[in-house]
This record gives sequence, structure tokens and C-alpha cells, in this order.
Amino acid sequence: MTTGHENAGFHVAIHDGIALVTIDRPKANAIDAATSRALGEVFVGFEHDPGVRVAIITGAGERFFSAGWDLGAAGEGEAFDSDYGAGGFGGFPDLPDRATPVIAAVNGMAVGGGFEIAMAADMIVAADHAQFFLPEAGLGILPDAGSVRLPRLLPPHIAREVLLAGRRLGATEAAHWGLVNRVVPAAELLDAARAMAAGVIASAPLSVAAILDIGRRTAHLDPIEAMRAIKDLPSYRAAIHSADAAEGTLAFQHKRAPVWRGQ
Repeated sequence: MTTGHENAGFHVAIHDGIALVTIDRPKANAIDAATSRALGEVFVGFEHDPGVRVAIITGAGERFFSAGWDLGAAGEGEAFDSDYGAGGFGGFPDLPDRATPVIAAVNGMAVGGGFEIAMAADMIVAADHAQFFLPEAGLGILPDAGSVRLPRLLPPHIAREVLLAGRRLGATEAAHWGLVNRVVPAAELLDAARAMAAGVIASAPLSVAAILDIGRRTAHLDPIEAMRAIKDLPSYRAAIHSADAAEGTLAFQHKRAPVWRGQ
């Protein structure tokens, strides 16, 4: 099923539990506030759609995944701290309690806010010609999310060179540092992302939601505190006491694929 959002600068296709969100704003897939708010509405909708188990976000074409904030809109008066919608810039990075995993399929340059969107994804697959960089400091502005996320994803000295000096990371180097799950030829990018998504769909929905929730809520805790804390999380209890937990054990015993019901 394809849903029309072309006027908002992107389009969505849903098939077999996978929602493919393609940013399509020539020439560089840059995102203004209106596009970001519309993306947020779509990602909020995924949270309530049992037909969507995982989302893939990518860009149209092969040159840009996204150039980030639309500087053309900025030149027309859009403020740096505009209202970007329920999920923050890009639609999903700041979405509270998000239970739908997001895979970034980086088809080209991920620049500024485009890199920040990729960083916020749960997994990243990159075309072999993709590049990642944050030029904001050289423009007199700040990579807000990048300043927070990147030092948690890369070795600190590498992260600071990217943040402070605008160093570009190619796809292979990004994979070397663990920022990217895998690098593939451009022609294989979406197939690789869909294969990754299929792995998520093979897992129980409540388990997936609980794992994402645990990661968010315990990131600031040491392992012992985190292990204590997860026992009180509703998502944890819902998963371990679910019918799907019993189904998974039964399916394993009978050597068959489990049939998940999300309950």
C-alpha cells in the first residue's frame, strides 16, 4: 500500500509489515519545519498501526540521503528552533515511547540534520558511496542532536573531529567505528534494509517494543541499576507475561515458526 505525502516532500509505501518512508525534496532532500511535522504525524501513526512492524527511512535518488535543515527555508525566515513536530526534526528521533524500530537506508550524503536523523535510527545500512558529516559549526550554528548523540556512538576524539572540524566519514569508515551496521552497493541498499527489517519482523512485537524501551530508560544507569530498573517497566512485564512468550517456547519445541499476536 502506498500513501500519498508527495506534497509534504516524502512518500510512504507499506508492504508486509514494512513502511518505507522516502524523503523526496529535490535537489538535496533537505527538510523544512512543515515537512518535519508531517513526517512526525506519519511516525506517530505507525505506533497505532498493527500493519507496521518496522520503518525504513531513505532518500530519493543516489546523491543525498538528506542535507538536513532546509537553508532555503531558513533564508525565508524559518527559525533554527522552529516547531519540528511530535518527533523532533525528521519525524521520529524524539518521539516519546517509540515502539516501532527505524532503519536508516543511507543512499548518499547524510549532512547535518540528515546525519542526525540517521544517528537516531535503531540500525543503519549504507550505500558504499554514502558520506556522513556535520558542517554546522562552520556555519555558525550547532548540530544539536549530533552534539549529544555522536559522542555516544563514536570514540570521543573521532566524534569531536567530526563535530568541531567538519570531518567527513565515508561509509566504510563509519562501519569500522560501529556507526553503520553494514555497507552494500547502492543497487542493493533497499534489499539489504528490507532483509534487516524482516529479521525484526521475525521477533515478537512486545519483545521488540520492550527492548527499545529498556534501552531508552536505562541508558543513564550502570548495569546493576539497570537490571533492577527493568523489572518495574510495564513494557518488560507485558513481554515476559505475554501469550507470545508462551507461543515462542511452544514453537521452538515443535520446530515451527512462531505466530506472533502482539499480546
